[in-house]
Amino acid sequence: METMTTKEAPSAPAQSPRIIYRQAMARDGADQAEVFHHAVMQGAAAHYSVKQREAWANSLPRESSVWVARQALYTTLVAACDGRCVGFLELNVPDAHIETLYVWPSLARRGIGTTLLVHANRLLLENGCEKATIEASLTLADGLLRRGWQDRGEQWVTRNGEQLQRQRLEKRLVAVET
Repeated sequence: METMTTKEAPSAPAQSPRIIYRQAMARDGADQAEVFHHAVMQGAAAHYSVKQREAWANSLPRESSVWVARQALYTTLVAACDGRCVGFLELNVPDAHIETLYVWPSLARRGIGTTLLVHANRLLLENGCEKATIEASLTLADGLLRRGWQDRGEQWVTRNGEQLQRQRLEKRLVAVET
């Protein structure tokens, strides 16, 4: 994947951080663990109870080695700022399925997740895929629906004894000129 950069906002001051989009490296594992934990515990607070978020956050260990191992299972795209992972997306290319998409809570709603999705869509198109799927949390689902994803029904998943609602979504992939 080629490295892409963007400013957080076109009118942002010159000192605003640059976000670099790239494939994950082993050194990103610890940051991925923290992004996941904080995105669930803080970012999902409006849609899930504390018990649900604790169960969700504890479904994957907060250890670098776990996330590095996942990098071998999935194509993992990272948004990095000052060398640190601040967002990531795990993509199962053969199944055209987005496994995860998480962004550090204080950086949410700034286009980082959207840009990760653009890169994922490009990879899927390059691999001959015509559509992408995701089981999106309630936190993510509304934004994806506004961006043209189609609702394929609700789904309930159990994490450490807690039921969490999510939405099955699908999107037809279209090549976009940039």
